[in-house]
Amino acid sequence: MIRLNLSFKFFIAFLATSLAIVVVMVVAMQLYAYRNFSDYIHKVEAIRLSELSPILSREYKADNGWERLRENPQRWRELLRPRGSAAYTEKPPSMPSGFESYLKPIPAPPPPPPRERRDDGLRDSQDRRPPPDEQDTERRPPRDDRDRPPAERPAFGIEHRLTLFDEQKAPVAGGAESTADHTLQEIAVDGKTVGWLGLRNEETPSDPLDMAFLKQQARAFYIVGALMLALAAVVAFLLARHLLAPVRELIKGTRSLTSRRFDMRINVTTSDELGQLAEDFNQMAQTLQQYEQLRQQWISDIAHELRTPLSILRGEIEALQDGIRAASAERLESLHSEVVHMSKIVSNLHDLSLAESAALHFKREPVNLLRAVRACLQKFQSMFDERGIALVDELGDRETITIPGDKDRLTQVFSNILENTLCYTDCPGSLTVRQLCTASEVLLQFADTLPGVPHESLPRLFDRLYRVDPSRSREQGGSGLGLSICKTIIEAHNGTIKARNAATGGLLVEIMLPLKNKAHKHARKDTDGNAT
Repeated sequence: MIRLNLSFKFFIAFLATSLAIVVVMVVAMQLYAYRNFSDYIHKVEAIRLSELSPILSREYKADNGWERLRENPQRWRELLRPRGSAAYTEKPPSMPSGFESYLKPIPAPPPPPPRERRDDGLRDSQDRRPPPDEQDTERRPPRDDRDRPPAERPAFGIEHRLTLFDEQKAPVAGGAESTADHTLQEIAVDGKTVGWLGLRNEETPSDPLDMAFLKQQARAFYIVGALMLALAAVVAFLLARHLLAPVRELIKGTRSLTSRRFDMRINVTTSDELGQLAEDFNQMAQTLQQYEQLRQQWISDIAHELRTPLSILRGEIEALQDGIRAASAERLESLHSEVVHMSKIVSNLHDLSLAESAALHFKREPVNLLRAVRACLQKFQSMFDERGIALVDELGDRETITIPGDKDRLTQVFSNILENTLCYTDCPGSLTVRQLCTASEVLLQFADTLPGVPHESLPRLFDRLYRVDPSRSREQGGSGLGLSICKTIIEAHNGTIKARNAATGGLLVEIMLPLKNKAHKHARKDTDGNAT
């Protein structure tokens, strides 16, 4: 099976469409030209009829009837083929330019050379002879038209279609037997209709000059159509190359991405849909490159986080095995703390993987938010007292703020924030917790004291395994996964979490969670009743 590339398919489709358009246009132009030319021929023929009508009127008036034309067909032909008449040699007033050569009558043949005469008497006798037409009529009856030799070509090419009818529309001269399918021109003498000049209608032009003109026009249309088709082919070829150039670049870029070369970029040269597609591809490649860098950094950080406690465990165990250090409760506690640290790292990594794969289970039940926060504060109260960090509760007495969510996961978020404060806040210090409730959401704020976080590090606080160094690092090093897990859990509750520098000089963590409509109505009722 032959595979055609996209550019060739586009070229064929465009060329086929152009061919159809050209064919339809040529046929329409040819029909239009044929129709207009036929109308023109009919107008010219009508002009000829109007020019012949006065001649026939004079003939009728001279003979006082049509008897001479009935008995002498040769006279009828002579009337239809005038010689050198000014009425026929001049251009008709309504005649378009360019067609005079088609309508000029055939000039009369030159007169025969004079014969030599023997004497004056013979010359006188010859001069006294009647005209040829009178001699023919006096000495012999009119001959039938079939006995005469073929006449020369008519002057205008319509004589064979003309027929003279009397006032009763009976045929006088010509080949027709009735006025059916004839265009009639009235012949009048002194205001009285004495006859009709009929022209037999024809659907197609029969004159050789007319046919030659139509063929010439048709040939011109075919030539123009062929030129237009050739031009369309050139335009289709150039347009296919222009339009499909970005597609080829996209194909090349896609193959680069499959080869894990995420630094591939496409030059955007247009602002149309293809240009937008190229920009989207560049954005996708940039995102993949960032994710690849994060993945490599994540693997390196995980290896580093696990390498440190494993090295400590190995050193302590080998020292105990070699008898360098004696086993004691202090040594065992150190080994236990390292194992707990590694277990926490593994647990956090497991939670992150489940959350990102949408496999982390979240309950959907009403949660009293302020009650859950206060319970978490009471759990950490003793640890804060030992570090000399004050816990300031500014949550208020509104115990009816209820949100849909998972209480255990939300408690995990609050615990991670409190642990972060315990590890990084200088002593003495403080942590202030407050809430702001609106018609549709509730805002929780956790603001601690010095030290603060550099401004450039704020957007990365919720990245995996990211730690601000050195101002907020632990003595033993943390996992760097706590805030990442917080972000994943809050986003699963259709909320947002962000960090910024607090007015107290420390870090301010803001959590925005949506309220349940039913709970919101209840909370508003409580607000109106208690004026809280």
